[in-house]
Amino acid sequence: MTENELSKVVIGCAIKVHTVLGPGLLESAYEECLFYELLKAGLNVEKQKPLPLVYQTIKLECGYRVDILVEHKVILEIKSVEALSEIHFAQLLTYLRLSNCKLGLLINFNILRLKDGIKRVVNNL
Repeated sequence: MTENELSKVVIGCAIKVHTVLGPGLLESAYEECLFYELLKAGLNVEKQKPLPLVYQTIKLECGYRVDILVEHKVILEIKSVEALSEIHFAQLLTYLRLSNCKLGLLINFNILRLKDGIKRVVNNL
C-alpha cells in the first residue's frame, strides 16, 4: 500500500477507537487501542519503535521513540492534549527526517470530532 492508502486505513481505525472511547483519556490508552485496531486490520505495526539519531558519522541511541510505525512507511504521533502546537508538528517532522519516512499523522484524541484532530505532516525528503 502507498502512504496515502495506509493513512486512510489508519484514520478509519483511529475514528473507531475515538468513537468507542471518546476524549479525555491518556495518550497511552489511545496508543494501545489504535495499535490493536491496526493489527486487526492486517497491517505491520510497531509501537514505541526506537529511533536512533545519526549525526555525521556517529549513531546515538538517544531514546527517541516513534509512537506507532505503520508498514515502515507512516509514523503516527499520538496526542491527548487541549490543542496541538507548533512543537508537535516540528517533533513529527524531525522523526520523519530521522527515519526517512515520507508521511506522518499527528492524531490528537482529546477533541470532540476526531477528524478535527488529525493533521498530515509530509517530509519532502
